[in-house]
Amino acid sequence: MEAFKRAWTLEGEPFWSAVFFMHQDKMQVKNPKVAIFNLEKIITATFKLANAKGFQAMSLRDLSRETGISMGGLYAYIGSKNDLASVIEGVLRTYIDRVIGELVDEDLDPVDRLQAIICGEIFMIQIMNPWYYFCYMELKGLDKEQQQQAMDLELRFDSLLVDAIQSGISKGQFVCEKPTLLAASVTAQLQQWHLKHWKFKLHEVSMEEYAEHILESMLRCLQYEGAARSIGRRK
Repeated sequence: MEAFKRAWTLEGEPFWSAVFFMHQDKMQVKNPKVAIFNLEKIITATFKLANAKGFQAMSLRDLSRETGISMGGLYAYIGSKNDLASVIEGVLRTYIDRVIGELVDEDLDPVDRLQAIICGEIFMIQIMNPWYYFCYMELKGLDKEQQQQAMDLELRFDSLLVDAIQSGISKGQFVCEKPTLLAASVTAQLQQWHLKHWKFKLHEVSMEEYAEHILESMLRCLQYEGAARSIGRRK
């Protein structure tokens, strides 16, 4: 996690500054010093209200009360609830593409690539948990275009796993008849880290332990000879 945080800034002022510059063309407020502070407040309050009552039940007036920003002030940042959901989904999609995409571009051995993808996703979920939870739980309430973008994001992640599996098959390291099915099941396991985090906390399972468990289980499914080696011992 320490190395991951050195490579990627996914929290704090630098992160919120990046969020602002991603979507500033959709906002009326152009002063970064003012906009970044309020944008963080708006999105953080959205996560809180969505968890409490659901995004569809949340109104912009609720958001105004929670943030202390007037209705007119809110409209300077977001035109509608759909615009707000689009910003949240877009930020998460962009960072998954950047972070996991960069890991894949390292030209790693298939096993190391699977480890990088699994650990990278777990670390991102740990840091950006509210973003993942919102996009997963509120997907049904988004418009069709946003729903499709969120589903495409998951399918792209599956495809990264499939590519690593097929690379290992071509090198004689893995045996797998249904790479797509295996990739989908691993993605579902990763999602459990934000959907059922209370369970792992109850059993005192760390994110590193969970990532290691997923990797080792996947390597066993792939009939990889070194499946019993832990992440901590890999070179």
